[in-house]
Amino acid sequence: MSTTAHNPITSALIFHSDAVALGNSVPVCHNPPARVEWAKEGHVTLHFSDQPKQAFQRARGALSISATSDQGQASRLQNLRQEGAYRAIFPRPSTPKLEAVVINTSGGVTGGDIFSIEITAQENAQVALTTQAAERFYRAPDGNAGQITNRLNIGRNAQVYWLPQETILFDGCNIRRKLEVEVDPSGSTLILEPMVFGREASGETIRSCRFQDCVSITSNDEMVYFDRIQLTGDLTSSLARAAVADGARAMASIILVDANAALMLAPCRALLPATAGASLLSNTVLVVRMLARDGFALREALLPLLECLTHNTVPKNWRL
Repeated sequence: MSTTAHNPITSALIFHSDAVALGNSVPVCHNPPARVEWAKEGHVTLHFSDQPKQAFQRARGALSISATSDQGQASRLQNLRQEGAYRAIFPRPSTPKLEAVVINTSGGVTGGDIFSIEITAQENAQVALTTQAAERFYRAPDGNAGQITNRLNIGRNAQVYWLPQETILFDGCNIRRKLEVEVDPSGSTLILEPMVFGREASGETIRSCRFQDCVSITSNDEMVYFDRIQLTGDLTSSLARAAVADGARAMASIILVDANAALMLAPCRALLPATAGASLLSNTVLVVRMLARDGFALREALLPLLECLTHNTVPKNWRL
């Protein structure tokens, strides 16, 4: 086999055509030729373009929901804006809260995708948000990070429940996620972030990944909660270590910001499994950390806890 450069744009690969006829091995071409021509009998010339490969198509999604309420009245939708792969549906309410279910029509998040959600609860409004199904962070084929930016704005005497279903991490994922919350001192919020590190029943492992997550909560221009984690490398091996997760493949964080948070500490601790703990950061901030064997065990442990913290108003879609 010989290669001849004709110009800076194309090059030619020449091989004997009788190798094809006799079924012998020939060089494998990973990129299709831009042009094929027969140079002379017994030879073929393939011209390859040196132009850069076409970039992968990436998903985009943006969702903005604003709710309002007259004092003593049920919350109602004020504004809705949805773009790209994000959609929201609003089930018939069984409580005064406005319940929203987020749907990612792209099926998951991978490298280069960009998603954002903004929820605004005006004075006296109540919003409970969940997702249609578990979110999936897929392998990033080109190494670029997927970006997710979420924000909650909670007004005077308003309330927001941020209760997505599990996020499943896959081998090779690369994600940067951020949640920013601004809550009025008279408002309240309950935040849940459950994660599953590969599905054991499907034989999934995470030998390489990069996941950055940041949650920040401010009230009256003061930071009341800040948490940043970065998970990289072989997570399956790391989680198997006794000092890390002792083989647990799922975890969750719960943050309650409420004037009565201190009163919820004892009831929460009474419901926790041995692999979880609850603490007060202040009289208004309650934090729960939980590990579980897998996603199913995590959900079993979370449901009674959420029922306690929401006073039995967990969104219907989360219970399915």
